[in-house]
Amino acid sequence: MSDYSNLLVYLDGEFVAWNDARIHVFTPAVKYGAAVFEGIRGYWNADTEKMYLFRLEEHMRRLELSQRIMRFGRIVPAETMMEATVDLIRRNAFRAAVHIRPTVYVAGAGESNAQTPIGTFITAIARDTPKKVERGVRAQISSWQRISDNVMPARAKANGNYNNSRYAGLQAAKDGYDAAIFLNSRGKLSEGQAMCLFLVRNGVAVTPSATSDILESITRDTVIRLLREKGIEVQERDVDRSEFFDASEAFFCGTGAEITPIIDVDGDAIGAGTPGELTRALQATYFDLAFGRSNPDHAWLTAV
Repeated sequence: MSDYSNLLVYLDGEFVAWNDARIHVFTPAVKYGAAVFEGIRGYWNADTEKMYLFRLEEHMRRLELSQRIMRFGRIVPAETMMEATVDLIRRNAFRAAVHIRPTVYVAGAGESNAQTPIGTFITAIARDTPKKVERGVRAQISSWQRISDNVMPARAKANGNYNNSRYAGLQAAKDGYDAAIFLNSRGKLSEGQAMCLFLVRNGVAVTPSATSDILESITRDTVIRLLREKGIEVQERDVDRSEFFDASEAFFCGTGAEITPIIDVDGDAIGAGTPGELTRALQATYFDLAFGRSNPDHAWLTAV
């Protein structure tokens, strides 16, 4: 088990020791999952001795949207959470890549429809790029369906939504796979477990549309922009599961997943069964940008 006891946590406007960062067991956040969060990456550049927070403002704007969709009685502004995040990174003096999790939750002792009071916390821990980003993953089309917008809006990054990914991920692991892929209620591809999804067919990058019950991923938006800068056509549309049979490459993307190659779906190899050439080129571009190597003054980077 990792020891985070030397770290500080931002909790309701104060910076407290890790082991003192507590909320009551009777809060609606604990009882009903009445909370929203973000996952943000910080990349340490040893040459510049700076931490680059990737698309910090976009993440915090989405956190505002999630609060509105969840009908919180008070919306914590993006600016408040951005300032606190930068301060937290500085106070903890990280010199390695980090994963940051800002959360806004319903506090107090209310029941499931409580909208106030509102609490906040932000954690940051050291986290390197996972090995699966290099080697790729084998994925399973899940028997669990992706939640639909009429059930629990997927574009809200709400804590409770992630039980959907938990079910699919546990089943995929039990069946010998590394990851799961959801179909939506219309039988079209949606996303992976907490990851968005791309296929490459005939040189065209294809990804399920924003109306396919996906999280409107900031990393997905990043990938689309980077691909188009490379001159690669990107289609956002309904995608059938059978299109995997004609895909030369496929990959997941997300803050945690970064850009993870998919080398196999349901036991059938994607392309040559190894990470594809375009996926590798995209990874290189993405990491050069995120680490501040290609353009440390890029608008997507917040240097700490």
